[in-house]
Amino acid sequence: MDRVRRRKHNHQEAADLDVTPFMNLMIVLVPVLLLSMVFTHTTVIDLNFPTGEGSDAAFDPEAVHLEVVVRDDTLQVADGRGGVIKKLPMIDGQHDFAALSLVMQELKRRMPEKQDITVLLEQDTDYQTLVTIMDTVRSYPTVQNLAVVQAELFPVISLGDSPTSAAVAQGASASGAKGGQS
Repeated sequence: MDRVRRRKHNHQEAADLDVTPFMNLMIVLVPVLLLSMVFTHTTVIDLNFPTGEGSDAAFDPEAVHLEVVVRDDTLQVADGRGGVIKKLPMIDGQHDFAALSLVMQELKRRMPEKQDITVLLEQDTDYQTLVTIMDTVRSYPTVQNLAVVQAELFPVISLGDSPTSAAVAQGASASGAKGGQS
């Protein structure tokens, strides 16, 4: 009987749980998480890689294949048939992306229906240079209706390896001397 009496005396009600600190944490945490979602925007760019079937395909002389060749010391805009449109040397140790944008804008004015361009890179080109080149040839900022918008240039971008300077010079001399055999 003593045990029963002891159990009755030991039984106490549970204390109320104070959730005020947790609610304060949620009040601060939810807006911070919602604000951070705005800054984590990811953009996906569709890329077209060369298939390697170019030499046997029928050649259309009227079609212009724009290329941007990225070298260590220059950016070269070419027509894809060996003709150089513009050669942009480095300025203060950096590629001249502003001049490249102006060249792309002029080419777009001359060929408004053209959508594709090929970016040819040397093997040791760094990633940031690639991204900046792609952004530069894809669009440029312009003002429309008192707002800055991105005007489209050449959004269909293909990537490839740039021919080495020695291979280009050797191929040109061999084709002139041997009738196109290299």
